Amino acid sequence: MGPGAACMLVQLAIRDIVLIDKLDLAFSGGLTVLTGETGAGKSILLDAFALALGGRGDGGLVRHGEAQGGVTAVFDVALDHPARAIAASAEIDTDGDLILRRTQFADGRTRAFVNDQPVGVQTMRAIGTALVEIHGQHDDRALADPTTHRAILDAFGGLQGPLASVAAAAKRVRAARTALTEQRARVEAAQKEADFLRHAVEELGALDPQAGEEASLAERRTLMQQGEKVARELNEALDLVGGSGSMVPHLSSAVRKLERRAATVPSLVEPSIAALDAALTALDEARTALDAAVLAAEFDPRELERVEERLFALRAASRKYAVPADDLADLRSRYDADVAALDAGEKALSGLEAEQNAAEAAYAAAAKKLGDGRRRAAKALDAAVQAELPPLKLEGARFITQISVDETSRDAAGTERVEFWAQTNPGTRAGPMMKVASGGELSRFMLALKVVLAGKGSAPTLIFDEIDTGLGGAVADAIGARLGRLAAQVQVVAVTHAPQVAARAGTHFRIAKDTVKDAVKGAARAKGKAEERVTTRVVGLAAEARREEIARMLAGATITDEARAAAARLLQGAEG
Repeated sequence: MGPGAACMLVQLAIRDIVLIDKLDLAFSGGLTVLTGETGAGKSILLDAFALALGGRGDGGLVRHGEAQGGVTAVFDVALDHPARAIAASAEIDTDGDLILRRTQFADGRTRAFVNDQPVGVQTMRAIGTALVEIHGQHDDRALADPTTHRAILDAFGGLQGPLASVAAAAKRVRAARTALTEQRARVEAAQKEADFLRHAVEELGALDPQAGEEASLAERRTLMQQGEKVARELNEALDLVGGSGSMVPHLSSAVRKLERRAATVPSLVEPSIAALDAALTALDEARTALDAAVLAAEFDPRELERVEERLFALRAASRKYAVPADDLADLRSRYDADVAALDAGEKALSGLEAEQNAAEAAYAAAAKKLGDGRRRAAKALDAAVQAELPPLKLEGARFITQISVDETSRDAAGTERVEFWAQTNPGTRAGPMMKVASGGELSRFMLALKVVLAGKGSAPTLIFDEIDTGLGGAVADAIGARLGRLAAQVQVVAVTHAPQVAARAGTHFRIAKDTVKDAVKGAARAKGKAEERVTTRVVGLAAEARREEIARMLAGATITDEARAAAARLLQGAEG
């Protein structure tokens, strides 16, 4: 692993992708370059690598005649790197290296694996984005995405503390808003029935219904209504038992006479006396019962009226509130509680409004502190990037960190929107860097920015794809110097045509095309024929081969001694 590289790509294996039938590359830290003639297959290599990082699949990537191809990328990743957290959240075993493997089928289907566990392409892309940034013609992530610019600025400015405070404040605002909204909805729903509830409480309070009261009143009313009809018969019966027409005095007299005779003929008289005593007892009990019945049958018509009014009032309330009369007492209690809750809810609403206002104020204070830090960091970032531009032949250009503010936002990352802008020449209008800069300018802006941001939130592996196209001499040398500086912090892989860049590499691969012969079947085999095809191969270059490759890059097709000498000087200068 190279200087400062805590994480890096260590292996890349490609099988049956376009012109590549089999390729196994081992990477180290620092700066690695890939060189070769135009059309040798450098873009194929990067397309294959992008596939392993979760890029878009395409059946056309599969080598002709094969059903499938595949790419495997192995990364040595620090235990605390965010890529491991992403993998762990997807329930992927993260022991050891992170191995990203993608199978591409000729029919367009793909399958993705991380550490040999099947995953969705979105998960693979999230892990790949955390591990690798590609800048150049394959750039579809990293600095090309304006949504990442705010996080880049925060990392450069060391604003993690204020950012965490804003995130916590935003969470409190959301919670306060949710609580207030829910309480307001409850109060508004209750208020729609508030008049009904208050009227019902007043009405039921005046009625004061009691459980079991309806049945008691109905029974009392029935007794009074029937008592008037039987009162005469009861009085007549009472007169026969205990009135002037009663037989009781005559029976009592007869008993006394028989008792006087009982001593002389007891066996004849005593049974009759016992029977008459029993009759007198029964008549006395009948009189008592009739007295009670007559008393019960006697009623005040005004009492019947009161009972009926009360009974009718209970039954009317039962119909109105659609509950049995016996449940009116419980309904009254519930309505009392609802009214109390409504009153308490309105008071709670005021308290929640105060809590939200306090949360909003705390957010505004935290966001202002973060915003102030961002503006300071933006000035420092602009100055640092600007200092890198003149050697990259961008002396007339300006790098601008554009900050706009939405005061109404309560985003967990603050109220600022950050986007990197550029002015490519004096007098031209500045605009978003991705729109106003040409391909070559954009690559150099990206390089300058990455050099400044090295070690501050960057992916551990950076790929630069031909960012030196069309440039040479001092500019190419400046690009090489900056790639070298960047490689002291992170792993850098550069596809280059510039010998000045290639000379600064710690590892040098050469990409070339070969023509190979495959044995064929059938009649062709009998005739000893073989089928030719083109394949891309990549070889690592040792010292002498490396000097020869750089000489080729300097001289072209015919390598001269002067080119070899110039290559040696470039290599010596880079080492110095």
